Amino acid sequence: MKKVLNGLIVLILLAAVCGGGYWGYLHWFGKKTLIVFKTETVDRTNLVSTISATGTVEPEELVNVGAQVSGKIATFGIDTKGNSIDYGSPVKKGMILARIDDAVYGAELRAAEANRLQAQANIQQATANIALAKAELQLSESNWGRAQELRVKDAMSKSDYDSYKAKYDSAIATIAVKEAALAQAKAELASDKAACDKAKQNYDYCVISSPVDGVIIDRRVSVGQTVVSSMSASSIFLIAKDLTKMQVWASVNEADIGQIKPGMKVRFTVDAFPGERFVGIVHKIRLNATLSQNVVTYVVEISTDNSSGRLLPYLTANVKFILAERKNVLAVSNAALRFVPDNSQVSPQYHNIAEEVTKVKRTGNDRVVWVLNAGDMLRPIQVKTGLNDGISTEIVSGELKEGMRVVTGTSEVAVSTGSSDTAEGSPFLPKPPKRH
Repeated sequence: MKKVLNGLIVLILLAAVCGGGYWGYLHWFGKKTLIVFKTETVDRTNLVSTISATGTVEPEELVNVGAQVSGKIATFGIDTKGNSIDYGSPVKKGMILARIDDAVYGAELRAAEANRLQAQANIQQATANIALAKAELQLSESNWGRAQELRVKDAMSKSDYDSYKAKYDSAIATIAVKEAALAQAKAELASDKAACDKAKQNYDYCVISSPVDGVIIDRRVSVGQTVVSSMSASSIFLIAKDLTKMQVWASVNEADIGQIKPGMKVRFTVDAFPGERFVGIVHKIRLNATLSQNVVTYVVEISTDNSSGRLLPYLTANVKFILAERKNVLAVSNAALRFVPDNSQVSPQYHNIAEEVTKVKRTGNDRVVWVLNAGDMLRPIQVKTGLNDGISTEIVSGELKEGMRVVTGTSEVAVSTGSSDTAEGSPFLPKPPKRH
């Protein structure tokens, strides 16, 4: 029993010695966390304030060419290079783009022409009938005159007298009928001419021509395909008039649209040419807003030069509207303007300023930045700010000078308490603030 008790005492003493040794090791040679300041050098740079948006590259003017008659596409035309009309074909005004099978429309045109000729013949016949009726009227009028003279002399019977009078009246009525027939024949001719013109126009519509000089952007039919014309002409080709002048249609949020003005400079990039920046100007702000998921956006048209031909229709563009631009100005990062230290990190004579900065909402142009002071503490510098590009802010006035280092934040660094290479001795770490 005594041996067991002695063993327990030994174990307890060994545990105590080991625990004390471990505690001593941690105290003298373990790791401690120190707070160091993150700083940056005040420098001169170029600042640009922008509004970002996304858009689509569009040809400046598009012409939608459609078919005004229904039928089967028989052939395509030939472009300026001698190739069959297709995507990207250059075309000139009046050039044939496609032909629709004209068999039916040709037959309708010939039938309309025949009806027109028949109407002209009817007019000629009606005119001849009028001439004949006038001759008969003239004869009836002479007979009627003689009958009147003989009747007065009582040399003609009453029945013969009435017969000549009836023939005279009938001749007058016949002329009226023949003239009405002529008028009807002329009306039929006018109608047949209109039908003929319509049939010829439909026949001509079987040939689809380019209304402008340009480039075929889209071909929406193939040879043998039937196009159906309804109230609106079916689209067959989409022609861009001039691909050296392009537009970007950008969707701008309603919160930013008030800052966009015609003539404003724009820079944009496209994924097809990474790293290349294109420029343009705001041409127009469309007033027909779009509502999607309770977000109101407006389309802004941006004009840009495409003489190089690198911009292709319908590329996605990442747009930046240039609100303001400053070159070679003194600037600090926005993190330096947002940083507010604890009182323990500020030189005692500046404690009241640190408290004021903490309490007052940081708005307007009057701001405060912090720099290292004697004794590894911080002191404030009041500045007046200018343009903000979202990352850095222009320093308009104040004691802040180029080359000075301002504090942007703090970080925790683990250092060994037993090592000589501590935060105080390391040339690569800023010295931590002293605690009071």
